[in-house]
Amino acid sequence: MAGAVQDKSRDFAIRIVKCYKYLTEQQKEWILSKQLLRCGTSIGANTRESRNAQSRLDFLNKLNVALKEADETEYWLDILHVTGFIDDVMYESLEKDCTELIALLVSIIKTLKES
Repeated sequence: MAGAVQDKSRDFAIRIVKCYKYLTEQQKEWILSKQLLRCGTSIGANTRESRNAQSRLDFLNKLNVALKEADETEYWLDILHVTGFIDDVMYESLEKDCTELIALLVSIIKTLKES
């Protein structure tokens, strides 16, 4: 399952980078888009770092950080959507992927805590 979240978070980061390029080049929006870029790509960076965790606790910590970043990503997607910088189609697609990442992370974290 950890491999799935790493692959999915990498693919999501690529989509976030493309969204950032759209926001800066087409919408001329630099502040909110930078926030989205930072947290949206951090999910994958933290799941990737978890591969080399020094302990089970370190592994769990990396995944918890990724979960927090995913939650923040949802926030910025919502703000960008409500303010009209991204349309319904882009928002719903990115939000769906982010929600799936959150569900995967929650499942992995819950399993680790229970075992």
